[in-house]
Amino acid sequence: MGVVYHSNHFVWFEVGRVELLRQLGFSYRDMERMDGRYIAVAEAKCRYRAPVRYDEEVVVRTRLRNVRESVVHFGYELLRAEDGSLIAEGETTHIVTDANMKIAELPEKYLKAFRAALGKLKPRK
Repeated sequence: MGVVYHSNHFVWFEVGRVELLRQLGFSYRDMERMDGRYIAVAEAKCRYRAPVRYDEEVVVRTRLRNVRESVVHFGYELLRAEDGSLIAEGETTHIVTDANMKIAELPEKYLKAFRAALGKLKPRK
């Protein structure tokens, strides 16, 4: 059909999350190795708006929507690089766990970074 397989959108969401965390000053790897905290996907949604053709460039916009001590919620937009048109919108909800997959709280340094990022975001209309 000449279009990208639908599950790739979730891979792009993950890439967006990883890059957002880097922009906030830390990485998933730091969280896991240094602090024993994992962010497990509890829910993932995607609304497909337009097809993505093979070899098209896609821009991933990732936003932090909400954070609590044990829950982090991200929002995403996938845009066609060529013209900025909306390809898909999505969101993921993550439960914070320890290495045994038991619900745990985020260490304060991550909560502080997430909350600071939320304070800088403009409200969505």
